[in-house]
Amino acid sequence: MRDPLPIAVGVDGSPESLAAADWAAREARRRSLALRLVHGWIWQAHDMPAPRDLDAQKQWARTMLRDTEYALRARLPGLTITVEELSGPASEALAEHAEHAEMLVLGSSGHGAVAGFVLGSVGLRVLARAKGPVVMVRANERSTEEHDADEVVVGVQDLAEPAGPLLDFAFAAAAARGATLRAVHAWRLRPVYGYGESAEEMSAGGTEGVPAQKERALAEVLEPWRKRYPQVDVEETVDLAYPSGVMLDAAARAGLLVVGRRMRRLHLGMRLGAVAHAVLHHAAAPVAVVPHA
Repeated sequence: MRDPLPIAVGVDGSPESLAAADWAAREARRRSLALRLVHGWIWQAHDMPAPRDLDAQKQWARTMLRDTEYALRARLPGLTITVEELSGPASEALAEHAEHAEMLVLGSSGHGAVAGFVLGSVGLRVLARAKGPVVMVRANERSTEEHDADEVVVGVQDLAEPAGPLLDFAFAAAAARGATLRAVHAWRLRPVYGYGESAEEMSAGGTEGVPAQKERALAEVLEPWRKRYPQVDVEETVDLAYPSGVMLDAAARAGLLVVGRRMRRLHLGMRLGAVAHAVLHHAAAPVAVVPHA
């Protein structure tokens, strides 16, 4: 059995990264894990007064890390906290660091962009390449302690080959919070010459039909994790709609959204799926992106 890994959080002194650090510290306390504060000093912080001189920049980073550590220790005494400076290109260093942490937590800016600690293409590269879970946290009311016990919402799209790491993460998060887990599955109708279920297929199962089949299939997918986490209350949402829209509807009452990302290499690089993009851009709650085969 491997030693417990810490929860890592990227900090740069911005409000977004400080919100992420506070969220990560609470998560570490809930799971009885250590917290690791990391900063990639080669990367210049956005809209932050980072000095141009390399030595001065290193000193600024160390001071910022120390101040963040002291503030977290004051709020959460007893929490084990370490600090680490990362070298190399920011996206590569952070993505690599995610392999050595239970999860990597990063700050995200406001509506319509993935930014904050990691900006634009850098943030997308980390999310798309990391081999471990990455949680994006906004500096808003939904990321505060008041909402930690709200529902954990997980999107379960592939009922034929469910993603084990995705469900492992979601159930563990719900168990740590004492929160309800809401498993969401959505699908779309197709015309006669299209994709998805057609109107004829909706009633193909006799009196049962496709909706009931989907509900039963989702319940069967969740059953092993229900047994593994009997303390977690589970609610199921099965809907005929676009998956992104169903997830965003559920986000309104969520303390954490959990979405999956298939680890596959494309000709044009690695990318996130449509549902992950939608919730990262539009959901106010923290969003965990969990890679899986």
